[in-house]
Amino acid sequence: MRDHAADAAIGAVAGIAATFPMSGVMWLAQKAGLMGEQPPKRVTRWQARRLNIRPTQAQEDRSSFAAHLLFGALTGSGYGLVRPALPKELPEVPTGVLFGLAVWYLAYMGGLPALGIMPRADRDRPGRPQSMALAHIVYGGVLAALLRRRP
Repeated sequence: MRDHAADAAIGAVAGIAATFPMSGVMWLAQKAGLMGEQPPKRVTRWQARRLNIRPTQAQEDRSSFAAHLLFGALTGSGYGLVRPALPKELPEVPTGVLFGLAVWYLAYMGGLPALGIMPRADRDRPGRPQSMALAHIVYGGVLAALLRRRP
């Protein structure tokens, strides 16, 4: 019998760890001038407005990073739960990459635009959608590598 709580917890920890290299890709894209405002910052700013909170720049920066780690943990937890049900024949890292791309697609073509936080990826500024897709590829690949089945 599976221990689903353990699967979710291990996935959450791996998701947090995978968020760091993902953030590195986002930082590099920012330095290359491809990003504009970082999506985690836009999400945090949107939520602060909804709650009528006016954070300082430092508070907004910390909150954005914490929110990004939390989202990485939540999606990692989800992957940790579904991973045991996946066919053992599937190559793990490519499967994780597809998971990362699915998270990107759902967020940037669905959820974030529906909430009015970001434009749909196909209507966003040049460079940001591609950079974010690459960041999610890195996230999913690292996540899957960290959760790789041991013989």
